[in-house]
Amino acid sequence: MRRRGGDDDGGDRSGDIGQGKGRPGLARHGRAQRSWLPGLHTLLLAPLLTYASVPFLVRLFPSLLTKFVYLNFREYPNQENPHRDSAGCCRPPKTTVAFPFFVDFRRPELLVNNTISLYLTTEPGVTVGIWHTVPGSRGAEAQGKDQRWYEEALGDAHPVIIYLHGNGGTRAASHRVQFLKTMGAADFHILALDYRGYGDSTGHPSESGFTTDVLALYDWVKARSGNSSILFWGHSLGTGIATNAARKLQEERGVQVDAVVLESPYTNIREAAANIPITKVYRQFPGFESLILDSMARAGMFFRSDENVKVLGCPLLILHAEDDGVLPPELGRKLYETAHKAYRDKSKVKFITFPEKLGLGHDYISFNPELPALVKDFLNK
Repeated sequence: MRRRGGDDDGGDRSGDIGQGKGRPGLARHGRAQRSWLPGLHTLLLAPLLTYASVPFLVRLFPSLLTKFVYLNFREYPNQENPHRDSAGCCRPPKTTVAFPFFVDFRRPELLVNNTISLYLTTEPGVTVGIWHTVPGSRGAEAQGKDQRWYEEALGDAHPVIIYLHGNGGTRAASHRVQFLKTMGAADFHILALDYRGYGDSTGHPSESGFTTDVLALYDWVKARSGNSSILFWGHSLGTGIATNAARKLQEERGVQVDAVVLESPYTNIREAAANIPITKVYRQFPGFESLILDSMARAGMFFRSDENVKVLGCPLLILHAEDDGVLPPELGRKLYETAHKAYRDKSKVKFITFPEKLGLGHDYISFNPELPALVKDFLNK
């Protein structure tokens, strides 16, 4: 009995020894868990803090919104008027990095035929880069011609489009080049400019500065185009720039531009910001309107097309694709309804939508081969 008890005691001791050997392993496992849990907490907490801090950063530093809205990422060249050489002649800057990358703005013919590059000083210290595409019917004649010939060609009675692109990129973006090809082949002159702060243009972007650039180009074109019609054609962000310029021209000079075409427009920048996909994650955020949307005004950005069209009297054509995933077509329709209600002559306002099956989205209405005919039909009426 004693031996059995001893055996039992020994068994108990043996069991204790086994348990003693297991405890360090469990301890190490517990320490390992505790070591990676803080890292997991940090990993989960970092994006949450970033998400929550963005609206407050925007409110504190509304100038951050200008980069987000304008998307004019570029490297500025020599700031001492880089567009002029020692003889005072206009030249492109020596160093510019802009999207699309590796574009030689001085040689647009590499991307589109019958096109030259020119530079225009719109106010002291600001020079903008422009591409001028002549009508396709004059393509053969344009071969090898210099800027003087192109300027004189503006007076050939073909309508002239001043093309005002959207945010991001430059006049060399593929859908903008396609616009030059499409409308040039339809016998329009097109002058596509990069606003201040874009592409190879100098200066810094601002809503009032954009208007100054556009009106300076309008004056330059008007001085050379004789009785040719001049249109402002805005796309996306450029639609607000187009209506700003048309309104200022009308109210301050008593002059109406011959027509305004708005492609993929919005009503005003505040409402646009509330509808673009990137702000979707913040729409349920407490204070979304006061922290983000109201900061647009604090940053000096308004682009009030819905107010501008109420005072315009020129023909107004609004184009919108039903599958626009950036600015919903409801905004284009709302702008049309505002203009149609305000215009005395209702026939001067037209809204054209492009069905979803065409897949034109936000940027590719210019790829529709029927576009020139639609525009000409509207202008002829």
